[in-house]
Amino acid sequence: MDQSRQFLDRLGMRHPIIQAPMAGVSTPRLAAAVSEAGGLGSLGLGAGDAAQSRRLIEETRALTGRAFNVNFFCHAPAARDAATEAAWLAHLAPLFKEVGATPPAALDEIYRSFNDDDASFEMLLALRPAVASFHFGLPTPERIAALRQAGIYTMASATSPREAALVEAAGIDAIVAQGIEAGGHRGMFDPDAPDERLSTAVLVRMLVKRTRLPVVAAGGIMDGQGIKAALDLGAVAAQLGTAFILCPESAANAAYRDNLKSACAATTRLSASLSGRPARGIVNRLIVHGDGGGVRPAAYPLAYDAAKRLHAAAAALDKHVFAAHWAGQGAPLAREAGAADLVRMLEREMQE
Repeated sequence: MDQSRQFLDRLGMRHPIIQAPMAGVSTPRLAAAVSEAGGLGSLGLGAGDAAQSRRLIEETRALTGRAFNVNFFCHAPAARDAATEAAWLAHLAPLFKEVGATPPAALDEIYRSFNDDDASFEMLLALRPAVASFHFGLPTPERIAALRQAGIYTMASATSPREAALVEAAGIDAIVAQGIEAGGHRGMFDPDAPDERLSTAVLVRMLVKRTRLPVVAAGGIMDGQGIKAALDLGAVAAQLGTAFILCPESAANAAYRDNLKSACAATTRLSASLSGRPARGIVNRLIVHGDGGGVRPAAYPLAYDAAKRLHAAAAALDKHVFAAHWAGQGAPLAREAGAADLVRMLEREMQE
């Protein structure tokens, strides 16, 4: 039995298709629909607290008895620097003024790392979802061991062979190889470390050659032909995010959907200006302004606090030019379809 079949059988999947755990976009309906169709649905829980995560997991379980993935952030706490934060807010001041708002006096650390969130960890052990995955780093060794003991299958993102080696050494079950094409936040363990910006294809081949763990390909994959190519490179499955944003089950709002269906989708950029960490999204005015001023963004997630406040002020005026519309380089290939129909479409394309 090959490694892909072992991976699929372990998680009860019929198709090598994983819906990426997009925080703010994934929903119980989306995850359940993908899992029911034979893929692996996912919930992005890194932006919520334990109570919110519990509710979303329970809602998904009410919709499907099949396996699904829950994802958490393992970022290091923000290194506070008052001068950097003040300079960043001053840089954004003209944008706040444009929408009749005042920059906040201070920034909040709006997202908590899984490694500092005992309540979410205890919730995971209590609910025991089939799969838990991690971004921006790894849980502590003690937590990984406890998750394994609880029978939870674990996955973690890696953007380089060095990170993949850390994933394997930590005892994680599978690696999500995130190429530079991927939308959303780049899962680098250390955003200040050198980044080779490896493509999905190159990264997958490197990891397949260097690790014994199952490798999931992620980044720029939008159709069945892309999934088949990833499998041919040695991946056990492909993780697609942008491909599922236009599904009616996603939480993407009308402005996000319209932007993804427009010519703007052809222009994405990897930038730290929205959140403080490199992330790929459709270019907007905040990215252009932030990247062009020569001012270092505040640390993650402090810069994200500023961006969200700016967007909220603009959205109140029905302006969405500062919104974080995360999307990968394959964004122009996005299609509108129900999640189950999209999984079936992807499977048919793989067989063509």
